[in-house]
Parts: sequence; C-alpha cells; structure tokens
Amino acid sequence: MEKIKCASFFAGVGGIDKGFETANDFEIVYANEFDKYAALTYELNSKIKIDQRDIRNICAEEIPDFDVLLAGFPCQSFSIAGHRHGFKDAKGRGTLFFEVVRIVKTKKPKIVFLENVKNLVTHDDGNTFAVILDTLTQLGYHIKYKVLNAMEYGNIPQNRERIYIIGFLDEKQYNKFEFPDAVPLTTQLSDIIDFHTKLNEKYYYTPGKYKGDIYDKLVEAMDDDRAVYQWRRQYVRKNKSGVVPTLTANQGMGGHNVCLIKTDNGIRKMTPRECFNAQGFPEWFSLPRNISDGHLYKQAGNSVCVPVIQRIASNILKAFN
Repeated sequence: MEKIKCASFFAGVGGIDKGFETANDFEIVYANEFDKYAALTYELNSKIKIDQRDIRNICAEEIPDFDVLLAGFPCQSFSIAGHRHGFKDAKGRGTLFFEVVRIVKTKKPKIVFLENVKNLVTHDDGNTFAVILDTLTQLGYHIKYKVLNAMEYGNIPQNRERIYIIGFLDEKQYNKFEFPDAVPLTTQLSDIIDFHTKLNEKYYYTPGKYKGDIYDKLVEAMDDDRAVYQWRRQYVRKNKSGVVPTLTANQGMGGHNVCLIKTDNGIRKMTPRECFNAQGFPEWFSLPRNISDGHLYKQAGNSVCVPVIQRIASNILKAFN
C-alpha cells in the first residue's frame, strides 16, 4: 500500500508527526516550524528538512501535495496558562488558524487533523470554537472532535487534556472514524522518572541556592518521594493524582509551574529527558546537546502526548482504508 502523505504545520519537535509515523502507513512529506531550536530537535530525529519560514510567508502552491494536514496551531491565546485572548491576541497567534485555512483551501487535503488546549471549546463563550467548526464545515469537511487526557487515553502518567479536531472530506470515512477508547494507566512515574541516580547539580534545590525561603518550604511540603510537586510562586502544590501535572512552555524556566520531585539524592527539577518521557516520546528520540535546557523544557511543554496521537492516527487509518 502506498503511504498516506502528511504535511505538518507548527510542527514543533515533531510529536504529532511521530504519532502518525508510528501508526504506520503515514509519511511526512513536509513540515513547517518557525522556532529554530524546535526545528533543530525535529531534524535530529527525522529525514525531513524543516521549512522554518513564518507560515504567513508560505505560498500554498509551494507545498508538495498531501492527503492529511497536521496542525497543532498555537494555543497560548486560548489556554489558561496564556492570556486567553483568542483571535484578538495582540501577537497574532490566535489568527494563525486562518493561515491553516488558507492552505486547506488551496491543497484540499482529504483529512485535517488539529490539536489544541481543551479551553478552545469554551473560549469566548464558545464563539471561537464555533467559528473554527463553521469554517471547516464550509470548506466541505465533516467534523468530529473530542477532549482526551494523556493519562486516560495514552497510558502516560501526565494530566494533559487536549482537544483533537478531525475533518474528513469523505463522509464515509467520517462515519467510520471513532476516537479511541480509554485505556488503563499502567505506566508509573518510576517508569519515566529516575528517582535513584545522582544527576547534575544544576537540577537540585539546596539551602541558599535560591533567594528567600523556597528551599525550606519545599522540604516542609514535599513529604512523598513518589509524587510530583510544583512551586507556585508562593506555595508548593502536590499532584494528588499520582501523575505529572500538565507540562507547559515555561516548564523548568524557574518560578511558576516548575515540576519538582523528591529523590534519593534530594529535591530536584524533572530533567528535559524526563519531560519528554512524560509526553510519551520513545527512548530513541534524541535531544540536541548544543541548546539549553530552557529550550528543551519549552519544547517538551509545547509538544503533545505521542501515544495519544498514535492511537487516533491508527483509527484514522482504519477509516481511510
């Protein structure tokens, strides 16, 4: 069988792409990502040469033909972690959805696959989501969407809820497609986090390393050596579900939302590799050594849960065939 060709936009480090590739019978023929550091990580793990131009500067006619459009379009303007400005976002991130629409109009892919934060559904009292669905419907697509949590649908111990929107030009494929069922969570924190090995000192919190009484508060609050905590500017929060809290783009950058664990060797941040593990990236996925941890944390936080994507892609393949 000939491979089903995919074009990826806002590709990041390739989480969505890897999910489709591992579902078999899908081939990425084009990928676009504006962030040069994310592009480095992508190209380290793919034969694809990233188109690093701003999507607004790309002519649709320049893109090779493809069957499936993949796009995790920017979510900061819709998310709780962002400012929730949506289409009115001052940086123009909210309107980048319409750049995807521009390409869809020209290339007319058989399937459109979109991923975003779950708050997209309720943003602006549902008006933003209604515009997205109406726009795709007017282009001839039959739409199915669902919010899936990584810990319930990917067997990955991270509380990560994302909405997946899938449009089919073929109504028969649309009728055949179903989102995957929930699966038991058997992957444990110890499968993705190393609680025993002594790592680089830069990851550890020690007395006097940071201003104020952060260390004392951490020691007092972190009483569970198999849980994940966050320093929330003024206090320590424990994830009571026994999983990693939702990774964000500012993960590991200090201050808000940094994920912390109590190990045999002291209190430390989760490493970039552990954050990629929490997104379900395979062990063979390489992280560049020539860029900072800060960029790697951002890349992990901006990415997707790969096993969830793989399970959706497998069901798309069944409907496609």
